Amino acid sequence: MEQKNYITSFCSIKEGTISVNNSVVYADTSLTSIDFLKSAYKHFKLNYPKFYKMDALCKLAFVASELLLKQSDSTQSGQLITQKYSSEDVAIVIANSASSLEIDTEHQNTISDKNNYFPSPAVFVYTLPNILIGEIAIRNSIKGENTFFIFDKFDADFMSSYINSLLNSNKAKCCITGWVDFYENKYEAFLYIVEKEPKTLNIEHTQKQLTLLLK
Repeated sequence: MEQKNYITSFCSIKEGTISVNNSVVYADTSLTSIDFLKSAYKHFKLNYPKFYKMDALCKLAFVASELLLKQSDSTQSGQLITQKYSSEDVAIVIANSASSLEIDTEHQNTISDKNNYFPSPAVFVYTLPNILIGEIAIRNSIKGENTFFIFDKFDADFMSSYINSLLNSNKAKCCITGWVDFYENKYEAFLYIVEKEPKTLNIEHTQKQLTLLLK
């Protein structure tokens, strides 16, 4: 019999609203995407100066992951997953549709004109989407398996199967996973934690449950 795995916490950021486990924790629909993320960063006093150097995609992933890991009760005792598991036992698997196109475009603008050539290393360093996984891993000292996928839209079937396979084959004991997309000021993040025990939420990690959460 195949082992069941469970969503133990989730965080959503979209259209000026941040929710953790379906409860709105912050909202301001008057701000543009970047200003909203900066405002949320200050509101929650996340205190990570490197945040201001990140590109927009990483800023979005960072805020979502911080609230998912630090503000949510990921176990019944309130112990954070980064305390519960060894650094090698936590995986990070994230997907999006735009890759790093937002910062890619900015970088291209700095090199397209040979007469006005001004490439920036600070911009170029973010021209891969999996950099956001690195930012989360460095912040939380996570050393487990990490993968980034590109889909037209969030593939609940693939993601549920892939993550469940990771846990059931003991390649990870816990996974931070989901969707983080940012392009042309349109943004959406849905990150969640998968563990082998149900904890408080008791939501089985299946295609059906993911589809319901994303509605």
